[in-house]
Parts: sequence; C-alpha cells; structure tokens
Amino acid sequence: MTLNPTAPLRLVFMGTPEFAVPTLAALLTWPGCRVVAVVTAPDKPAGRGQKLAESAVKQAAVAAGLPVLQPTNLKAPEFQQELRSYAADLQVIVAFRMLPEAVWSMPRLGSINIHASLLPQYRGAAPINWAIIHGETVTGVTSFFLQHEIDTGNLIFQDEVAIEPADDFGAVYLKLQHAGAALALRTVQAIAAGTAPSIPQPQHAALRAAPKLQKETGRLDFEQPAAALVNLVRGLSPWPTAFTHLPDGRGLKVFRAQAQPGAPSADTPAGRWLSDGRSYLRVQTADGQLELLDLQLEGKKRMPVADFLRGFNSALLNNG
Repeated sequence: MTLNPTAPLRLVFMGTPEFAVPTLAALLTWPGCRVVAVVTAPDKPAGRGQKLAESAVKQAAVAAGLPVLQPTNLKAPEFQQELRSYAADLQVIVAFRMLPEAVWSMPRLGSINIHASLLPQYRGAAPINWAIIHGETVTGVTSFFLQHEIDTGNLIFQDEVAIEPADDFGAVYLKLQHAGAALALRTVQAIAAGTAPSIPQPQHAALRAAPKLQKETGRLDFEQPAAALVNLVRGLSPWPTAFTHLPDGRGLKVFRAQAQPGAPSADTPAGRWLSDGRSYLRVQTADGQLELLDLQLEGKKRMPVADFLRGFNSALLNNG
C-alpha cells in the first residue's frame, strides 16, 4: 500500500541510550515523517551524588521540543492510553526494552526495530560486544518488524559494517550508531512508499547469541589462547572492561592488549606474570603471552603500561 505523500507518517520513537540519538536526529530531518512523541526510560540516580539523570534520548527529545513519555510499566493501562492518543502510524525502536504486544502492535503499520547485528546472528542485549569477543570481522545493522519473540521478526534491510583488527567496542559502537541511523531513515522511507520488504529470518543451525553481559564475562582466563583474550579485551573496552587480579589480589582492568605468540615453556605456566619493570607487562597464556598495554589498577586512573610500571613494584609479580 502506498501512503498519501502529502500526509507525513506519524512516528513514535522509543529508545534510551546515546546509541539511539542519531536515529532520532535523522528521522527529524525528513519531512516525510513527523515524530509526535518519544518514549524513553525513567530518570535514574547516577554518580556519587545519586542525582536523577535523564537518558540521552530524553535530552535529545526535550531539546527538539518533543513530548516525552517515561513509563515504569509498559503494560499499565494509563501509559497505553496516553500512547494511543498520539495516533502513530509507525513506531521506531532503538535500544529500548522488550515491548508487550499491546504496545508494538498498536500502530497501523506496526513497529520496527534497529538491531546492531546482522540478524539472525547475535540476537540479544549485547550484539556489538559478542561479535567482537567472537572475533568477527564483519557485523552490521538490521531493520525488522517486531513480533512476539525478541529479535525474530521479518527482516526489512541490512547494512554490513567492517570490524577492523584494532576496533574495540567503543569504535564499533560509533560505527553502528551512525549506520543504524541511516538504515532507520531508509527503512521508514520505504515503508512510507509501500516498498519495504518483509522477509522471514533464515533458519540457521548454528546461531550465536548476544546475551546480557555479566560481571564474570570480563574475567581473563589465561588458560585460553592469547588471541581469544585480546578479542575479549576489545569486546569489553572501554566498558564494562575485561579484568584480572594481580598476584597480590588487587583488581586490574584491561582496556587494550596484544598477543605475543610462542608456546609456553615448562617453567612458564599459564597465568605467570612477566615484566621488565619498565616497558612491558605480560601474562603467559595457553599459546603465548598476553601483553597488557592500557590498564587501570583498582583505586587508580587508567594509564598506559609504561606509566603504570613507573609506580609499581614489579617484584610483586614473582608469583612462583
């Protein structure tokens, strides 16, 4: 069905973090649609003072003069009644919560989501992190129609984005943030023109999931190959970061690392710390050494390894 080109699509936008802001900004530039309301998370205490902080999407919406809804319960009748009053033709969701059917099915054209992976791979809450952790060299963004099961709806468009060897989570996040905005605008334009495809997701025997990150996800296991540990560090940097503990028990966050190949010798078991006390800090792994380049000792600031070693007693690394 081709829609009336003289009547802009009425959109409700849903999102919370900075990742979603460029998509909202892109939609606001196109005269073929009109964002009539924004739904985002309630303000939350943050920082040492625990003052209420607004989400990045709320800040952008307020700056644009848009109505903002911040429901605590998406199933609440009063929220759904208010949402219905905006008479949206379409809802666009980026990095938001799981929606009940009464919400995602409300607009006459349904709801679309922009997901930071090439679906059906990496369904879940942390697709960027897990793609890097698994050593992928290509990822991307996907637009799809919402349905009951999370991240399983019919595909509309996909755009690939390269993951370079030096890219960490922060770098890929920025790439996909802007790729997602462009994809969302192209998707909404196709829906408005009545030309958007709706393709069932292919069924793969081996799907990689992207579950929510847990604290233990970031623990460095030096029994693993060095390359796998480098990917773990990349996939969690700059947040929430991979971590380990020094021989004296103090916690150490690792933001950047590289592999030093070479099979361990009999007197250098996995987990052995190695340093010249000036320029390098390494840990023996299953198939070589992991060289730590950028790190943060608990209670200290983040710093390059040379700065760290200037104030560190390397004798503490004698761990047998």
